[in-house]
Amino acid sequence: MRPNCLIIGYGDIARRVARLLLQRGDDFTVVGRKGSLDGEFLSAQTMLQADLDLPRTLCTLPTSTARILYLAPPPSSGQTDSRVHSFCDELTRRLPARPDRIVYVSTSGVYGDCAGDSVDETRPVNPQTDRAHRRVEAENILRQWGALHQVPIVILRVAGIYGLGRLPLQRLQDGMPVLLPEQSPFSNRIHSDDLARICLAALDRVEAQGVYNVCDGEGGRMSDYFLAVAKIFNLPEPTRITLQEAKQQFTSEMLSFLGESRRLDNRRLLEGLKVDLLYPTLGSGLESIRQQGEDPPDNR
Repeated sequence: MRPNCLIIGYGDIARRVARLLLQRGDDFTVVGRKGSLDGEFLSAQTMLQADLDLPRTLCTLPTSTARILYLAPPPSSGQTDSRVHSFCDELTRRLPARPDRIVYVSTSGVYGDCAGDSVDETRPVNPQTDRAHRRVEAENILRQWGALHQVPIVILRVAGIYGLGRLPLQRLQDGMPVLLPEQSPFSNRIHSDDLARICLAALDRVEAQGVYNVCDGEGGRMSDYFLAVAKIFNLPEPTRITLQEAKQQFTSEMLSFLGESRRLDNRRLLEGLKVDLLYPTLGSGLESIRQQGEDPPDNR
């Protein structure tokens, strides 16, 4: 049995990781807020209720944990991450006990707009939205804590996640338009099942350290993603509109994503973590989801 693992934050990716750990027979604990934990496949012994917004509840965390996977999202506003602050404060309180490593799941949004350039892990961060600033701060807090206490920190900068239950089917069904492909920014993706496997690789490999870009490496424009989903699932092809028209129709959040264009280089991920992707192309990932039974809204 591998060393025990603590998963902080219990959403979709954490569930996928937990299933993989369970299949391997690993000892692990998942931590989530009240109402986020489900017992569909977990035993009561593997579930722990705590709230990063209520630091006093963190005293219930296991006193000895070899590996930590941090998947909890930052707060929804501001440029700081009080949750990572609280978590590191709790780890400090427990010293000299300390984990063997911490894997933090961040976002490729920390790079900001790269004008379509190829981006590897040496690229300086350039956060241009509050949500990206929160992630940069969380990365820095964890790096500083790890350096001070000699705990390796692995940061996964994750591209757009797609997978079963994570497709824009309703948006396409509702007739939401997309940008003209030639005006659409370059974007990157990773299948949720591959992300879960990458999280495990980062936890397992003792030589893993530093930052890894997490994507399938195929690249493409954002509009191409929506057009591919529509085609695979036999949905009406979305109307193509200009950027000027999008500024009149899209929300400010949607427009902020359109303002950032980059192509992630995933060579360090593949070579350093020795990950063989299940879905190295969008087409293979979407076809797998279709075969698993993801149906358009009207067919559910």
